[in-house]
Amino acid sequence: MRKIPRLTNMSAIRRYFISGLLVWLPIWITILAIKFLVDILNSTLTLLPVRYQPDALFNMHIPYIGVFITLIVILLTGVLVTNFVGHRLVLIGDAFIAKIPLVRTIYRGVKQVLETLFKPGGQSFRKVFLVEYPRKGMWSIAFQTGDGTPEVEQLVDGKPMLSIFIPTTPNPTSGFLMLIPREDAIELKMPVEQALKFVISLGVIQPVAKTT
Repeated sequence: MRKIPRLTNMSAIRRYFISGLLVWLPIWITILAIKFLVDILNSTLTLLPVRYQPDALFNMHIPYIGVFITLIVILLTGVLVTNFVGHRLVLIGDAFIAKIPLVRTIYRGVKQVLETLFKPGGQSFRKVFLVEYPRKGMWSIAFQTGDGTPEVEQLVDGKPMLSIFIPTTPNPTSGFLMLIPREDAIELKMPVEQALKFVISLGVIQPVAKTT
C-alpha cells in the first residue's frame, strides 16, 4: 500500500493546497455560473403581477417552475418569429421601439450585437488571428468581429480591412477593437474555444490546432 508523503515543509503544504484547489475551484465556479443562470430564468416570473404568479395560482410553491416556463416561452417565441406572421409582428414592435428616445439606442445596440454574434454563417468570433500588438515583434491573439467598412478601406489605399477584437487576460470580456489590413493578420487554425482557453489561462493551456 502506497504511503502518503509526510508534510515536512511549507512547500509540500503549498503543493497539496494548490492540487486540492485545482480540483474544487473549477467545480465551484461551474456551480456558481449554473446557479446564476438558473436564478435569472427563475426570477423572470416576478415580472408578472402577484396574482398571476404560479405560487398564487396554484396556492403552493413549485421549485424552479420559473426556469421551465421561461424556457418554454423562449422556445415558443422562436417558433413564432420564424414564420411570416411572427416576423411581421417583430418588425412592428421594432418600429414602435424606434420611436422611443434613449430606449431605441439601447435596444438597437443590444440587438445588433446579439444578431452579429449568433447569426448563422456570420464571421464574428468564428476565426482566430495572430496580429503584431502592442508593437512590432510582439504577437497577440485576436478574434475577427467583421470586415472593414468601405469608407475605412478607401482611406487606407483600398486595402481590404478586418475589424478584430484583442482580448485582455485573464478577463477576455474586455479588450481592444482594432481595424487592420487583412494582409497583416495571420489566420490560425485553432478553434475559438481553444484560443479563449489560452487567453484565460494566461497561456498555460496550450491550444490544439485543427487538423482539417
